Amino acid sequence: MRSICVYCGSNSGARPAYIEQAVALGTRMARDGIRLVYGGGNIGLMGTIADAVLAAGGEVTGIIPKQLVDMEVAHRGLTELEVVGSMHERKLRMFDLADGFVAMPGGFGTLEEVVEMLTWRQLGISDKPCAFLDVEGYYQPLIAMMDRMVEERFLHPGQRADLWTGQDIEAMLGWMKTYEPAHATKWLSEKHSRELR
Repeated sequence: MRSICVYCGSNSGARPAYIEQAVALGTRMARDGIRLVYGGGNIGLMGTIADAVLAAGGEVTGIIPKQLVDMEVAHRGLTELEVVGSMHERKLRMFDLADGFVAMPGGFGTLEEVVEMLTWRQLGISDKPCAFLDVEGYYQPLIAMMDRMVEERFLHPGQRADLWTGQDIEAMLGWMKTYEPAHATKWLSEKHSRELR
């Protein structure tokens, strides 16, 4: 686990705990020699975690579309800042550079990015670990929705289980470092009926 892509909000959120956990995760990543890969912004939780990694002596690679650079939200103090042409290029580059993915609290962008990584893993495009750092239960409604997907047979139980959720940074990083991907297929058909009963 040499690098982790962290998806998180370009806002700081309503609770101090969001900022505190971003600082804690960034500091721990730097101490473990894990490079941060993220969206390259200098605002919100994005800026907070990047600053925390840098302050602890770690390395940060930011990937940002040119349009957002022009809007003056790019972080200018990173180890490396890559400017790309589109959001699609950004996501693909982040995928290429990261050994795993963590979602902290965020909005539409955060959710879209991490769900795409879960989908890629489900389809066999990726075998990289995905985790939700569920600060103060932020993601509990989403996790409940995933459980409902299993109950309603739209998601394989093995795929649901192949995802870490919790608030303990040390436990999360430990899980990611020893991760072995599930081999459950996406497709829920009659041949799986016995194991689902």
